[in-house]
Amino acid sequence: MNEAETRRLDKWLWFARFCKSRTLAAKLCTAGRIRIGGDLVHKAHQLVHCGDVLTFPLGPHIRVIRVVGLGVRRGPASEARTLYEDLAPPAAVAASGGMQRDQGTGRPTKAERRATDRLREPD
Repeated sequence: MNEAETRRLDKWLWFARFCKSRTLAAKLCTAGRIRIGGDLVHKAHQLVHCGDVLTFPLGPHIRVIRVVGLGVRRGPASEARTLYEDLAPPAAVAASGGMQRDQGTGRPTKAERRATDRLREPD
């Protein structure tokens, strides 16, 4: 393989803006949390080629990414999005800022807590 046709995995993750720093990208790689084509990776210097499929956890989601380009620098986010194709995009979060729950399930809301406090207050 030609050097121009490959890129270090940690460097590519940083170029594609999946990690804030190259150090964090290297830690993600050495932790054994990334798969390239189904094979577990334990080295940050593993080489990535165009067409490789990466699977890794990012926040609460499992990201499945196909490498489209290798990049030359860590540019703006619009440039970083051209380096990959998202095969399993994470589900959109509701506009209300999080998960929805049914009335009466889970932790009580502030209004429900106040109503409960009013019932408990001694007369």
